[in-house]
Amino acid sequence: MSTLTEHLSRLSAAEEFLDFFAVPYQQAVVNVNRLHILKRFYQYLRQEKGLAAADDTELYRRYQGLLARAYDDFVRSTPAEEKVFKVFQEAGGARSVGLDALRTTLPSRR
Repeated sequence: MSTLTEHLSRLSAAEEFLDFFAVPYQQAVVNVNRLHILKRFYQYLRQEKGLAAADDTELYRRYQGLLARAYDDFVRSTPAEEKVFKVFQEAGGARSVGLDALRTTLPSRR
């Protein structure tokens, strides 16, 4: 396990990641979007090519850029617009259930 990976394994809060990667942030933005920022960061990491071949210095630089990008997504936008979590991915956050589907869940009358 690399030194960078060991360091990252000890981080949990969004602020800890932002501080570790020296990404400037506004606490008010993080307070409202912390989970969205970390989830988006993870999404960006999964999409990034060539990370396995990078050394710790290169990984740090690339992770830093991806985290800054994830944070910036929520500075300029909202969680509902970014649709990071499933609840926002569904049409307007609302789902419809037909009456027939509800009827099948009711206990039968005897």
